[in-house]
Amino acid sequence: MPDGAITEPPGRGRGHGRTGRPPLSERRKAEIRLEIARAAVELFVAQGVAATTGEQIGQAVGVSARTVWRYFPSKESCVSPLFAAGIDAIAASLREWRPGRPLEDALERAATTGDPSMPRPHLPKIRALMRLTRTESGLRAVWLQAHDEAEPAFARALADRAGLPAVDLRSEIQAAMLNSALRTAVEHYAWRTDEEQPDPVVAEAELVSTVRSALAIVAAGLA
Repeated sequence: MPDGAITEPPGRGRGHGRTGRPPLSERRKAEIRLEIARAAVELFVAQGVAATTGEQIGQAVGVSARTVWRYFPSKESCVSPLFAAGIDAIAASLREWRPGRPLEDALERAATTGDPSMPRPHLPKIRALMRLTRTESGLRAVWLQAHDEAEPAFARALADRAGLPAVDLRSEIQAAMLNSALRTAVEHYAWRTDEEQPDPVVAEAELVSTVRSALAIVAAGLA
């Protein structure tokens, strides 16, 4: 045994008899990731990506820059939990999509305000963040990666809904159609104007309308 190694008393589980902080639960780790994500959005929108540092993001949530880098490989990737949470919400809604119910009704809430990690008051900031993905290559890469990961999740959800034991070609094509429609709708909503929309109620209504229009276009192919 190396000199100075810490041993545990006989019969004690991992973590007992040690000094220092107890290990974080997976739930708390997820909460920290979301806190970092929200702080990164605020800073990116307020001062730009180039002017934002890991130290600033950490300070905004009361953690060190080292902690930020433990959770994320780059400052741009700090926003990825927000994209992932929305994808998870949409996949869950797809599994619950009842026969005969319009696709746009089934997914409207999940695709807009159904994500608890980004409630209605934050929608204008998300819109501003999405506009940054048009000019910031690092953020653009994170956004596209999120949708690359979304496609198999959507395909699995659609296969589950159809009672299939595995993903098939039909569910893969349906997932690709849905994924493309959602990405295009959000980008259209964010990029069509440079004007800020500070009213979250109006921002939500605009996003809902855009998403519903996109889903209606592909609904026939997914019915």
